[in-house]
Amino acid sequence: MLHTTRRQFISGAGYAAGGLWLGKRGLFARLTLAEMPPLPQKFSATDTVTLGKTGIQTSRLAMGTGTVGSGHHSHQTALGVDGLSRLLLTGYDSGLRFFDAADSYGSHPHVAAALKQVDRSKVTLLTKSWARDAAGMRADLDRFRRELGTDYLDIVLMHCMTEPDWTTRYRGAMDVLSEAKQKGMIRAHGCSCHSIEALRSAAKSPWVEVDLARMNPIGSHMDSDPDTVASVLREMKAAGKAVVGMKILGQGDLRDKPNEAIKYALGLGVLDAFTIGAESVGEQEDLIKRIAAAA
Repeated sequence: MLHTTRRQFISGAGYAAGGLWLGKRGLFARLTLAEMPPLPQKFSATDTVTLGKTGIQTSRLAMGTGTVGSGHHSHQTALGVDGLSRLLLTGYDSGLRFFDAADSYGSHPHVAAALKQVDRSKVTLLTKSWARDAAGMRADLDRFRRELGTDYLDIVLMHCMTEPDWTTRYRGAMDVLSEAKQKGMIRAHGCSCHSIEALRSAAKSPWVEVDLARMNPIGSHMDSDPDTVASVLREMKAAGKAVVGMKILGQGDLRDKPNEAIKYALGLGVLDAFTIGAESVGEQEDLIKRIAAAA
């Protein structure tokens, strides 16, 4: 988050039509806000956006619960059930209606506590499963709904796809999610990718409705360099897939340049929404202000 690891913010100065993405030219050159072209419009964290062709409408900013998330733990879950649920409720009251959870973050109980105190129909709930076969995915869907205290899940992603052939290798799990959508247990399905090969496969798969993609101007914790990833995301966008950005601040590596990172994400022209995990009310309020100030 904003107060974690420091790293120099460097990026290329090339811009492409249809977005303000930055071109990588060997070594990155330093870029300041004053040098970045103006955004084509004003943005707000609470803007209502539509996720691809899913029909799901939600806030532009999703509240992430998985900063350095693994092993059923994250920086957000370290706040405790009361602490994280209060943070989510504060965001909800500010107009943020997109909750980003995952089994591997251990954040389901925290999200469930918040959901009990709001209008469920006004929240877009995204979660992620590591299941790789049909039986595992069926079990996860049942368990997730129990843990989250909800009859349905808005978006379920297959978490951390890395294999180039994942769309055929894990067909059983994918079919379970397709069936769950038909039954109204979920509203949309997709994946998060952790290799450029997996991302390219996701772009070509008609099954993928939502993709959670790592994107920032320095290529930190990403599948490839920004130019390469942006080109695949444009392919996804053109196909009508929902593209949700993550690692916008490079898992803290852009903490010295959050304004530039946020402006970059907004100017790409390919992200329907993006997720950032605040760790306090102050950080959350700061993110909302920075998105509104981007110009």
